[in-house]
Amino acid sequence: MSGLWRNNPTRWNPRQWAMALVVLLAFAVAVFAAGRGLATGAMGEVLRVRFGGDTQRTRVVVDLDRTSRGEVVQSGDDGHVVVALSGIAPGQTRTGQGSGLVRNWRIAGAGGASRVELDLSSTAEIERRFLLPPGDGIDHYRYVIDLKATGRAPTPRPDRSVRLPTRRTERPLVVIDPGHGGRDPGAAGTTTHESAVTLAAAQLLKQELERTGRYRVQLTRDTDVYVGLNRRVEIARRAGADLFISLHADAIADPATRGASVYTLSEQGAGRAVREFTRDENWQQNLNLPGRDASVDRILLDMTQRATQNRSARLARTLLGEIEQADHPLLRRSHRDAGLAVLLAPDVPAVLLEMGYMTNPEDERLLTDTRARRRLIRAVAAGIDAYFRQAEGDIQMAATVGPGRP
Repeated sequence: MSGLWRNNPTRWNPRQWAMALVVLLAFAVAVFAAGRGLATGAMGEVLRVRFGGDTQRTRVVVDLDRTSRGEVVQSGDDGHVVVALSGIAPGQTRTGQGSGLVRNWRIAGAGGASRVELDLSSTAEIERRFLLPPGDGIDHYRYVIDLKATGRAPTPRPDRSVRLPTRRTERPLVVIDPGHGGRDPGAAGTTTHESAVTLAAAQLLKQELERTGRYRVQLTRDTDVYVGLNRRVEIARRAGADLFISLHADAIADPATRGASVYTLSEQGAGRAVREFTRDENWQQNLNLPGRDASVDRILLDMTQRATQNRSARLARTLLGEIEQADHPLLRRSHRDAGLAVLLAPDVPAVLLEMGYMTNPEDERLLTDTRARRRLIRAVAAGIDAYFRQAEGDIQMAATVGPGRP
């Protein structure tokens, strides 16, 4: 075959042209398949959702391009059926009208799973569910859910959709963490240490937020004492914090490096957070999850973690925008991610703000000068204010660089 390409194409006979077209067609199909695989990664996806039956019994068929394991999140006695499919992305069609017992449906994606959410026209129960592999002329997997009408009145259930709790009757709680302290003074400048700078900044930020009358504020430390990293996270979670912000000042060998940056939790850190959190045998109760099935609760925990990361990313972008408007210097790559211990709470939006470099003379001057520090902290307070004012929406995580690289 290789000799075919060395011949002059203008001298090919019809058979040679046909062979060349076959080769090119096969190559195009291979490229398309490879591109599809790269686009979807290791995840499968929902191809379509189909219905059959009537208002007494309805079959729901979810066509998938690969195998999946399903877990029931809501069983139907409250008028909703929710089934989580692991390793599956939502696909292009995410909502539609149902049939029979199903009024409408939607597919919601989160992390490494998708939720098949069915709004029922009357109460029903899942009679059976199973996965059908490709076969009998069908080239894809089918996840089947058979619903049976119960005729019972809907049973009120707590909302199990994953979201952070909102406090409509009380002001949001902001927990501020002054980095380092006590036996851990942090980075050293020419005249002071990081721990003193962060405590002064935290106390000022507390004043600025409380002055608005819109927030409750708590510090993880209000004197020069050392508080363990895990303890700082525990303080925020036990208090039911709506937001956690840890204040720091960086250090680096190059004294010319300067500027503020904001860290949010990395993907690797998120995995670590979930692993550490589930080591506690009471982790389901600690997150107020249903507790009836550990595998379902693990999916809900993953979704909680994802929602928290998204909120943290939104806070980071808002803070950086306000800091930039205040003419405070920023690093060239100012939004970064890392697996920092103080960011590991799976259910509290959290950021770590590096206000500047103690090793840079100009940054140290800004962080120790009363007027310059107040200007920075007012920008941070404005960012927090804007974060709470913004409407909820779909938020993309901003991939960044790791710590220690400007």
